[in-house]
Amino acid sequence: MTWPAPRIDEGYQFYFGDPQAATDVPLPPEVAQTLARQFATAYPGVQRCDGVTKSCCRGEAFPSTKGFAFSADAIFEHPVFSRRVTDIDFSDPVHLRLGDINRITYNWPQDRCQVKRFERDHHSLNIFDRFRLTFPLFLAYRFPAAFAGSDLCWRGTMLWPRTGEHFDVVDHTGMTCRPLKPDDIGRTIYAVSIKRGERLAMHLRANESVELRRVLEDALLLFGVMAMVFLLVKIDARRLRLPAAFIGLTLLVTIVVDINFIGGLRPLDDGDDGIVYEGFARQMAHQVLAGDIVATLKGEEAVYYFAPGLRYFRAIERFAFGDTYLGYLSVMLALPFLVLALFRRFVRERWALILSLAFVATPLGVLFGSSLLNYIVWAARGFPSPLAFFFLFSGFLLIIPKPAEADEQRKLSAFTGGMLLAAATFCRPNLVMASGMMVLGAALMAFKQRHFGRIASLLGGFATLLVSPLHNYLFAHSIVPFSDNVNQPRTLLMSPLDHLKAVGELAHLNFKGPHIVGAVHQLAAWLSGPSELLVMIPVHAAAVATLIRIGLFGRRFDPWLRVVALATLLQHGIGVCYNNATRYNMGTWLLTTLVAAAWLQQEGLPVFDRRWPGLRQGWLQAMKLSGLASWIERLMGTRPPVTAASQPERNR
Repeated sequence: MTWPAPRIDEGYQFYFGDPQAATDVPLPPEVAQTLARQFATAYPGVQRCDGVTKSCCRGEAFPSTKGFAFSADAIFEHPVFSRRVTDIDFSDPVHLRLGDINRITYNWPQDRCQVKRFERDHHSLNIFDRFRLTFPLFLAYRFPAAFAGSDLCWRGTMLWPRTGEHFDVVDHTGMTCRPLKPDDIGRTIYAVSIKRGERLAMHLRANESVELRRVLEDALLLFGVMAMVFLLVKIDARRLRLPAAFIGLTLLVTIVVDINFIGGLRPLDDGDDGIVYEGFARQMAHQVLAGDIVATLKGEEAVYYFAPGLRYFRAIERFAFGDTYLGYLSVMLALPFLVLALFRRFVRERWALILSLAFVATPLGVLFGSSLLNYIVWAARGFPSPLAFFFLFSGFLLIIPKPAEADEQRKLSAFTGGMLLAAATFCRPNLVMASGMMVLGAALMAFKQRHFGRIASLLGGFATLLVSPLHNYLFAHSIVPFSDNVNQPRTLLMSPLDHLKAVGELAHLNFKGPHIVGAVHQLAAWLSGPSELLVMIPVHAAAVATLIRIGLFGRRFDPWLRVVALATLLQHGIGVCYNNATRYNMGTWLLTTLVAAAWLQQEGLPVFDRRWPGLRQGWLQAMKLSGLASWIERLMGTRPPVTAASQPERNR
């Protein structure tokens, strides 16, 4: 741009009591003294780590420009501090998207240090201000000449440069403003967020010239995006209804779950896998910038312990979207369309849309199958399962051929689908059951049709999964294929051998045997599903029965549906043996919903109608669902809206 909005140099760093050892920032003496004094008051008795002390705080900094924390927003820039921004406006530092708050070195055990990273307001209606950053930190700002005459407003502690190395320490309990004078231009202004009872807030009221340049820059960006859309995409208003509904509903669910997932960044929970993946990704991003590609490929573990794939996705997300979760959010926005396409493949159009809308907009899936709510909850917490199931569903769709698809297209789809199934397994190794069964079933079907090129394409795509055992062998000479926690007691609760021992105890009528008790608890946890309600066991058991009916005895069903049923049934074996956390099985139950819906439509309802003719239609009429069906058709864009001019004469 010839007249871009001016940028402000912004830096941040966390502070742990030692003005020099905690960071490499060359702080002016008065700033260092203020930080040390406030930290000593807020955290008396805190010790720094010396390798022996258990109760201590670590504050090692990544190598960065002048010692300030690394910001992924500035990966493609060379900032003076952490990054460059066009505006300052936050009511709590959590809104600043300080990515280094999720560094792996800050994932302290609860008894390690009394300095906590954040607090959460657990009130369900507190959507927009749920998190408060409590990590002690300081900010640094340097304004260019264009901002002279602007007003900087703040609540909390500011250190305003006076003369030489001297600063005015200004505390405000409420928002108070001070103009930026020509003498302030090019000098560093510091803000401090250490006091426990004080929430630092800042707002910049830019002068008219800067505000005009901001508006012009935003308007040109919006105009450019809209121009590209109108030039490249033919827009049909009727066909936009469904995408708009899906995207709007997904964003609404996301706002309720965690609004920071939409363009923001919040501290991930201590002890969660999410902060581990994010911490790995941030270190890998540093390694890429340092040119250490080997260390990047190593992914912080010589032998994978945590599921391998998400760390690489997160590292790419840092380069593509900076310090935001927009990469993962994009996956969640695409998920409803993927689910709709999957249901459309095996059930009628109207059924597919009803089930997809129920998946997105209602909590019914929490009781049976899974709901979009489950996926967004775990994605916002930084876990790999939602991404893994997204890849799994995508692989299924690409491998299942479309009727009008040419042979060369099917080869490409098979190769890409195989890669996606490999990616799903790479992100969540326990999905090897479903992905492996899908590859085997598709290969057998192609072999029966003598489509050997498609088999080669499929196996070639799935063979990319070899990067996981190859990584473990190259970096540690280990033959562990995926991750090294497969046999951990916390995850493997009832092995197949334990179930066999339970059968032996049952044969000896030892109903109180330890293996029988363990098997009963494990099966109950599995069949209670994502809701973990025992009352849902009969419903889930009936759904699993449809998998057996179609997968093993359903010759008159679509062969591809049988393959999906067998893959899903095999994947349920994970629930029979392993921890039944919702995130592990939510995609498995969604596939079970798909197969159960196909069985109900093709076999279940016809049997019901023959046994009780007219009863189902009576129910539908009594519930007045005909209007709902008409609305669904309009939403799908398959039926024009009814107007007086379009009605037959006799109906007017």
